[in-house]
Amino acid sequence: MVVVIKQFSDNPYLRAYTCLTITAFCWGCNAIFARMAVGEVSPMLIVTLRWLGVVILMIVIARRQLQGNWDLLRPHLSMLFLMGAFGMTVFNALFYISAYTTTALNIGIIQGSIPIYMLLGGLVLYGTRISILQIIGVTMTIAGVCLVATSGEIHRFQGVSINQGDYLMVLACLMYAGYALGLKKLEGIPKLSLFAVICVVAFITSVPLTLVEYLSGNLQMPTPRGWLIVGLITLLPSFIAQVLFIQGVSDIGPARAGIFVNLVPVFASLLAVLVLGESFQWFHAVSLLLVCSGIWLAEQKKYFGFVSFFRS
Repeated sequence: MVVVIKQFSDNPYLRAYTCLTITAFCWGCNAIFARMAVGEVSPMLIVTLRWLGVVILMIVIARRQLQGNWDLLRPHLSMLFLMGAFGMTVFNALFYISAYTTTALNIGIIQGSIPIYMLLGGLVLYGTRISILQIIGVTMTIAGVCLVATSGEIHRFQGVSINQGDYLMVLACLMYAGYALGLKKLEGIPKLSLFAVICVVAFITSVPLTLVEYLSGNLQMPTPRGWLIVGLITLLPSFIAQVLFIQGVSDIGPARAGIFVNLVPVFASLLAVLVLGESFQWFHAVSLLLVCSGIWLAEQKKYFGFVSFFRS
């Protein structure tokens, strides 16, 4: 057991792949929790309560580390504020709001664009090379997302139309890609201290959104079941997933880490089968195969004579 733990801690690739897969699984759980939360608690209140819960966890876990690393954090406070406000709060708000004016199909497909933004952002900001196999791999993962988003009925693309919600989702995806790219600039800061500041910002900036929800008469306090859902959202997608995502980005960079995001709709679909009792279909298996194969392909360093497609 000790040997396995040491191998895990000493191998950044194994650590990153494990962290990012668990992250995608937790975010997939979030989609299930969101469905379960309907009628139990209002969406903007979820955003505020989830970050309040994470702030409380960070006070308990990382208070001393945060105090010890404050000198490292202080020069980056403005950047951390932008990352917390836009990458967390605004991203979640746009995600929820877009659902009112667009379809789950459109949301799933657009969310698959995040790895593309992260790859291009890594190229522009850091000169990160994009290989032919990365392009093929990302294309395969997006194909897997589209397959599961259309429930295997590819002809449904014919009925897809662009509306206001789609533009909001594109903006939301850009926000999160920007957040992930920003993490690379903060690699020297301990992970828990970094995340502690980000989640405090996310909580503070989410309060006005909940206030608007209250003033509009749409606020719903959690039911007992709602409190349980909020607790699960706090622990899994908000705390564990975010800390592991920061670790994964630190290990292999934002461009490569972003490809794992396309596991999220696949996990969400499979969890819907297990938790919500939806039936398992052929497209679930094919989608998982496409996404996993695409990630594996994009992570290959020896690509049979191909050279980097873009060079810094």
